[in-house]
Amino acid sequence: MSLVKELGAGLSGLEQLRALIAAGRQPSIGQTLDFALVSIETGLAVFEGAPDQRVYNPIGSVHGGYAATLLDSACGCAVHSSLEAGYGYTTLELKVAYHKAMTAKTGTVRAEGRVLSIGRRVAFAEARLTDAAGRLLASATSTLLVIAPD
Repeated sequence: MSLVKELGAGLSGLEQLRALIAAGRQPSIGQTLDFALVSIETGLAVFEGAPDQRVYNPIGSVHGGYAATLLDSACGCAVHSSLEAGYGYTTLELKVAYHKAMTAKTGTVRAEGRVLSIGRRVAFAEARLTDAAGRLLASATSTLLVIAPD
């Protein structure tokens, strides 16, 4: 069973994600990469993390997958927050642009995801990853499949 369903079966996506935050729990990927969902509203999800050397690539900077994971999570949860009870989603496409390299010295980063549009079967979202000074580190657009209840 998924963590969200465990905490909120029968709730809307927004209610499920709020229950997750209230319980102080995070999905496994957030634990693995040390980032957390810190704010959720309908169509808006915010994650924060502080990359360190554990997420470095061989050339000595934060691996692009760290930014991509934060951006994918922000886009996905923004869509999830807009879904009625019983609905799910999955990412069909994620396009990431890297604007500035990150290192352990970057400090806390913030990924804000927003729904651009959502229909019965497909949703579109975008996200921005910034540092504490508001500098753009990476951005993404995402296409997501909306999954109706069984």
